[in-house]
Amino acid sequence: MTKIQPTHTFNFLLYIVVIIGLSVIGTNACAQQEKVEQLLQLAEQGDANAQVNVGPRYLRGEGISQDDVEAYRWFRMAAEQGEALAQTNLGWMYYHGEGVPQDYTEAAKWYRLAAEQGYAVAQNNLGLMYANGEGVPQDHAEAAKWYRLAAKQDVAVAQDNLGWVYHHGEGVRRDYEEAMKWYRLAAKQGLAAAQAHLGEMYYDGEGVPQDYEEAMRWYRLAAEQGLATAQGNLALMHDKGRGVPQDHAEAAKWYRLAAEQGLDMAQSALGWMYDNGQGVPQDYVEAAKWYHLAAEQGEARAQSVLGGMYYQGQGVRQDYIEAHKWFNLAASQSSGEMYEVVVNMREHIANKMTQDQIAEAQRLAREWDKMHKPDAR
Repeated sequence: MTKIQPTHTFNFLLYIVVIIGLSVIGTNACAQQEKVEQLLQLAEQGDANAQVNVGPRYLRGEGISQDDVEAYRWFRMAAEQGEALAQTNLGWMYYHGEGVPQDYTEAAKWYRLAAEQGYAVAQNNLGLMYANGEGVPQDHAEAAKWYRLAAKQDVAVAQDNLGWVYHHGEGVRRDYEEAMKWYRLAAKQGLAAAQAHLGEMYYDGEGVPQDYEEAMRWYRLAAEQGLATAQGNLALMHDKGRGVPQDHAEAAKWYRLAAEQGLDMAQSALGWMYDNGQGVPQDYVEAAKWYHLAAEQGEARAQSVLGGMYYQGQGVRQDYIEAHKWFNLAASQSSGEMYEVVVNMREHIANKMTQDQIAEAQRLAREWDKMHKPDAR
């Protein structure tokens, strides 16, 4: 079962807040242009509210040429006058490096100024920065504090994040009932991540009796919104017949939707379904394609199976060097019985290779590993 991570989306909610009240009434282009010019005049005169409204226009190119640097300039003017929305937007620009060099410390500074005024979006974003240790020392208790302030103002992503910290005991004592409470509040607002988190809790029986049908219900709501992890989990339940009659074709459908969004678990599972002709026609070339996508993301089982396909020349050109490389990579992150199987296969292939071929396979594995190490911030 794929676990859904906390909601770390800064821009989606922020843009919703940014654009509220900014639509120009009417469809006449001249009237719209006149409205923009009036707004610019007020902004030039130091009107903080006008400056706040000019910034998003430059960000989005609404009635004016898109210009991130100009957006930053106007947000900065308003932020220095104490406008919480401008401070929040300025924090967002520093966080993402939009119109200004990326600077987490500056982002945290501006988020804090808005958060201390009670601005909920900034409170949530500051909480995220404490959770990740970005621009501030990592402090899960401080993250939970800011999430709570925003969650009490009905910000769905903050409610979901607060549910997450109670679910996993990060910065607070683990409390499944509290987690369920906050997840449910966010889920009722339609937040896909929270719906998927509720699905997890029903699936695992955490804070509630285990209930696959209820898990299915919440996964489906999130999956229908396009959340890849929920689509993957929904597929798995169809695949295994949990909470719903077993249906491999339906499983393949949801695996594909998640796989096309890049979810490695779904790519690997879809590869397996093509490999075995389950829910889809058997197709080794298609299987190899999906295994390869998952393997490139570091999914160990996909790496192992892909190694076997290169060894046998099944769906791909037979290539012992590639086979050895993928088994080597799979072995580096496997344990127990799987590790033994992978190592045995690697050694079996090595017996059919020259020393130069083995050295080349090892070199390719090292290069792959180096290229795919997570970036250290």
